Amino acid sequence: MEAELPFCLIVAGPTASGKSALALGLAERLGGVVINADAMQCYRELRILTARPTGAEEARVPHRLYGVRPAAEPGHAAWWRAAALAEMAAARASGRLPILCGGTGMYFAALQQGISAIPEVPAAVRAEARALLAERGAAGLHAALAAVDPADAAVLRPSDSQRLARAWEVWRATGRPLAAWQAEPGTPAPWRFAAVVLDPPREALREAAARRFAAMLEAGAAAEVRALLALGLDPALPLMRAHGVPELSAWLRGEISLEAAAAHAVLATGRYTRRQATWLRHHALAAPSGTHTIHARVGAMEQFSESEMAAIMSIIRHEG
Repeated sequence: MEAELPFCLIVAGPTASGKSALALGLAERLGGVVINADAMQCYRELRILTARPTGAEEARVPHRLYGVRPAAEPGHAAWWRAAALAEMAAARASGRLPILCGGTGMYFAALQQGISAIPEVPAAVRAEARALLAERGAAGLHAALAAVDPADAAVLRPSDSQRLARAWEVWRATGRPLAAWQAEPGTPAPWRFAAVVLDPPREALREAAARRFAAMLEAGAAAEVRALLALGLDPALPLMRAHGVPELSAWLRGEISLEAAAAHAVLATGRYTRRQATWLRHHALAAPSGTHTIHARVGAMEQFSESEMAAIMSIIRHEG
């Protein structure tokens, strides 16, 4: 029965909405463990530029799945789902409430609804896909994919190199389109979920993104990107396309000014936050225990009134 399932809280929202501050505050009040559900914060090389929690914040409550993968090893929804379920179980076993925090909708969907059992792609096939991408570019790979897998090509942007490479390698490894694998039903996670979703006004997000990027530059974001580039990684890897990396890379190469790099990075972040917010508005996060939406940006728990906190706490129903 659903009532017998363990309970997990979701704190979701677009980039720069303040979800990390909210998750941290709730974890302190509720005795929780904050578990990362942001695809870019899984990588270890860019703590500043991906806005991972600081060392001081991590010392206040346990944090899991932050900075656990090298950039050279792309993360994916199936890996994250397995890792998140393991951390959720460990939190419960230690008597703590698991609190998932992030804005990667695909991760939340994979966790809650299950994910199809796509076979592991051999390393040689993955390397072939990356080599084809390097040779033909994203548009060329999109054209090649359209010839053998028109269903996936039709829904992928010709510029989306990472997803194009993934669709190509799955087709080469299995002989079946990625969409066909994804259409197979997965197994929902055996947990109950409630969600707190941040949905600030667009202007508030734009201003927050600009302030945050300026703070990142002061904290050493450019040095992080310089060190990342020194690794000589495949430019198609996810972390190489994180917000701020292409822009600061162009500045480091002397192609644009630092002011232009910052402006472009903030614009890219703004476009991404719109997509995140749209996804969160149209997906109820499969949270039958309740979803509470906050139409404001969160900077600290102290911003909440008692009535707001009461509304949040009312949806957190887990066995006593």
